[in-house]
Amino acid sequence: MLYEVKSMKKSIIIPLLLVFQVMAYTQAENLSSLSIEQIMQGDEFVGYLPNAIEWSADSKTVYFDWNPEKDTLESLYKVKLGEEKAEKVGLEELRTLPDYGLKYNASEDQLLYLKDGDVYLEDVEGKRRLAITNTIADESDAFFTTDGRIVFRQGKNLFSWTMATGEMRQLTNFKKGGESKEGKGTKPEQWLKNDQLTYFDILKKRKNKRDARQHRSTLLDDGHPSPIYTGSKSVSNIKCSPDGRFVTYRLAQKNFRKRSKVMHHVTESGYAQAKDARAKVGGKQDTYQMGIYDTQRDTAYLVDVSTVKGIQQKAAFLEEYKEDGKVWKASYNKPREVIVHGPVFSDAGQAAVVLRSQDNKDRWIMRLDLASGNLSLLDRQRDEAWIGGPGISGWNFTAGNIGWLNESTLWYQSEATGYSHLYTVNINSGKKKQLTKGSFEIHGAQLSKDKQRFYITANKENPHEQHFYWMDAMGGKMTKITDKPGKYEVEVSPDEKQLAIRYSYSNQPWELYLMPNEAGAQMQQITKSTTPEFESYDWRDPEIVRFKARDGAKVPARLYKPEKPNGAAVIFVHGAGYLQNVHRWWSSYYREYMFHNILADNGYTVLDIDYRASEGYGRDWRTAIYRHMGGQDLEDQIDGAKYLVEEHNIDAERLGIYGGSYGGFITLMAQFTSPGTFKSGAALRSVTDWAHYNHPYTSNILNTPVEDSLAYYRSSPIYHADGLQDNLLILHGMVDSNVQFQDVVRLAQRLIELGKDDWEFAVFPVEGHGFQEASSWADEYKRIFKLFQETLQE
Repeated sequence: MLYEVKSMKKSIIIPLLLVFQVMAYTQAENLSSLSIEQIMQGDEFVGYLPNAIEWSADSKTVYFDWNPEKDTLESLYKVKLGEEKAEKVGLEELRTLPDYGLKYNASEDQLLYLKDGDVYLEDVEGKRRLAITNTIADESDAFFTTDGRIVFRQGKNLFSWTMATGEMRQLTNFKKGGESKEGKGTKPEQWLKNDQLTYFDILKKRKNKRDARQHRSTLLDDGHPSPIYTGSKSVSNIKCSPDGRFVTYRLAQKNFRKRSKVMHHVTESGYAQAKDARAKVGGKQDTYQMGIYDTQRDTAYLVDVSTVKGIQQKAAFLEEYKEDGKVWKASYNKPREVIVHGPVFSDAGQAAVVLRSQDNKDRWIMRLDLASGNLSLLDRQRDEAWIGGPGISGWNFTAGNIGWLNESTLWYQSEATGYSHLYTVNINSGKKKQLTKGSFEIHGAQLSKDKQRFYITANKENPHEQHFYWMDAMGGKMTKITDKPGKYEVEVSPDEKQLAIRYSYSNQPWELYLMPNEAGAQMQQITKSTTPEFESYDWRDPEIVRFKARDGAKVPARLYKPEKPNGAAVIFVHGAGYLQNVHRWWSSYYREYMFHNILADNGYTVLDIDYRASEGYGRDWRTAIYRHMGGQDLEDQIDGAKYLVEEHNIDAERLGIYGGSYGGFITLMAQFTSPGTFKSGAALRSVTDWAHYNHPYTSNILNTPVEDSLAYYRSSPIYHADGLQDNLLILHGMVDSNVQFQDVVRLAQRLIELGKDDWEFAVFPVEGHGFQEASSWADEYKRIFKLFQETLQE
């Protein structure tokens, strides 16, 4: 069809398509006072916010990283109690400040710390400072023993320094390989050797002299530790008991897993470079053992986990894959592989460890007898989905939130009731006590120095705020210390009288505050980081709503309402799966938050959902996606769309969806498995096939592709791509080492072979999973905005 335009001189024939293109361009114009280029500058636009907050040893000064002047690098700042203004730390003071690892002795008149890779001892009162080491090698993990020594690690070995005498001793002697096998061989070889020694006296004399010399050397040895041979295994997690007698360590047997490659095309050399990246889910995993070395007996031994209760139990899902006619056996014939976290030591040197099964179904808290290596069960948590939740050990190789209340009582966190709470267990009687209760989660807990009180961070008021509390160490009422709605990241001063707080609200970025450690005390704001450009806009405080899902669940969401609704809406899907974005604090998705303000300025209603699997709502919400990503989590997006249509007068034909990482995955699943729900979708850095993602994350939720192929089939977008009917924009960084570029390239080929038309693919040559360059952020979100303007506007 042609469109005729008449003028005084002549008629001009213009293709109607061109007119539509001009109209579409006009519709893509941004009606907001904000620009996408502006907000995608990130910290340059918002302001550089304070972070890495630490107290000085004397509890008088707070140090933190900050960059209010927009320098090339952030700097260390400090503020002293009683002062209102922070100042940059000078070069001379920087040279003397500890790097990390601050530890106090029992009387708290001396402290240890690390500086430039060396161990320093300092007198708190007199400020006398002594370098314990001055080596090229780096030292770490320094602490005071109960018998007057300082123990530290150098490389793969522990050393001790006696304060009274200045004596330095090596405590461990880890060596690769095995004990020398000289003189041993096959039976024929040994027969020949014996025959040589029988008939040649000179060989016999030389051997006897060599053996005597070795024996004398052994007798004269002045306490050097015997070698601990690790064979082909690597050693890590080396820990020493408080009295310095026992050393525990982790041995890892590395198993070969083919690693993926990430190709870098834009390089300084001009040559494309392939860099090693991670392996894919399901490969043979490394196996682990825990060892103990007794420095008094000069002997090493391994911890036996084979008799741990339930160690052979199979995961329930495996019954679905049993062979027809075969009787189901609920147990393996041998123990499952586990990893041992810890130990956690009491003041007197008792030890507790946390075991986690490599199939992700079990966590055991065990008492460890260091002298024998024997284990005794204190608590077992089994979850047929996967073990997780706040304060609970996972594949980050830590024991989780656990410690000693006294010499007979251990405290820990567990999801036994469906929410992560604090518990104690008596190590002698096995009696357990739940210290906190309710439909909320404990997100952080630490004991006071006198062990009479817990300092707790929790979402007790509601899932959308996190406050700081006190509670008696034996349980009872939680006293709320902080007041205003939002989130509080609290550092307690060493004397426990003051709090340094990073606080934020929904539309107010993080700032540093100081306050006394008392309920009802006033917070004093120290930093002001936001820029005039950021403050010139009236940022929305999104309304928190709950809509009813098809299964009756009340799903939380943040709602951005436009002043002049245009009848269109966009649903945002946060990433990470287990992450919370419906809350009253400054979001880690702050660029998206600002983009949602632009969308609302342009008439769009925006819904940001904490779908099933999001953090903050307990175990059942967290594990609702077990064996089916793109199941209930996707249903929550579709039910959210229904809520927008029914409750907010949104046109069902004008709905969009977008998100990154896990949010990109959900966007693809929405477009592929629920066509017609969303007119358009933008999928950023998306997982398209879970069999190509990493092992620690994916095996938690979907098990492994070989064991549970059904879970991978129903959860991976690439298998459902034939369902695409609506508009799809795929965006991905080419050097993404997390969700790798291969993921979307494979999907693109699948869409080509399926003959799909309404999809586009934008690539970003220098970007990884989290974009770095403002130009890339801006290009990405201009494309997303254009997609919605061209497909969702009337």
